[in-house]
Amino acid sequence: MSNHLQQHYQRLFWDHGDSAQAVQWTDSLSQIRRFQVLCEIAPKIGSVVDLGCGLGHFRDHLRAAGLSDAYLGVDFVSDFIEHSNAKHASDPLTNFQCLDLLADDYPQGYDTYVICGVFNNKMPANSKFMRAVITKAFAAARRQVAFNAMSIYVDFEDPDLYYSDPCEIFEFCKRNLTRKVTLRHEYLVRDDRPPFEYTIYLYK
Repeated sequence: MSNHLQQHYQRLFWDHGDSAQAVQWTDSLSQIRRFQVLCEIAPKIGSVVDLGCGLGHFRDHLRAAGLSDAYLGVDFVSDFIEHSNAKHASDPLTNFQCLDLLADDYPQGYDTYVICGVFNNKMPANSKFMRAVITKAFAAARRQVAFNAMSIYVDFEDPDLYYSDPCEIFEFCKRNLTRKVTLRHEYLVRDDRPPFEYTIYLYK
């Protein structure tokens, strides 16, 4: 993972503290709506690995919803990991660790992998990176994977963000990973915008 991207998120954290803006979301409401869609992958999602966990806000969402299974957040920004471990030190079922999504092995023994916002930043070889992370996550998960991404079906594209074709990603997953694939492109994360991202569920 690039040092430039690490520095970008470190600056956001220094500027915004423990907030949705620090992990590059517009506001906490849109962040929560994404979390709700990810959780709809199954009635019970069990233990979770949160790839690109940021500041562990998905963990907070799970606990607020009454879900108390083991949670492991991984990220490549050390400031995020240090802050999150200190914040949740009293919860023995919550842990955070640094991990390079391309170079490192993924944790085993967890039911669900969740990948939220990881594919949004433009970087060299976005498509290759996205497919590699999805493949590694599905291999490591015991039951299922939920991930989201920005869609090419939009009226405007931010030059700093990466937009993928949901149909191509669906086909990649269907042909290479599992026959059990769900594509969602109907939900809103902001009331003032049409759907501009999508979520895919992969099942073992």
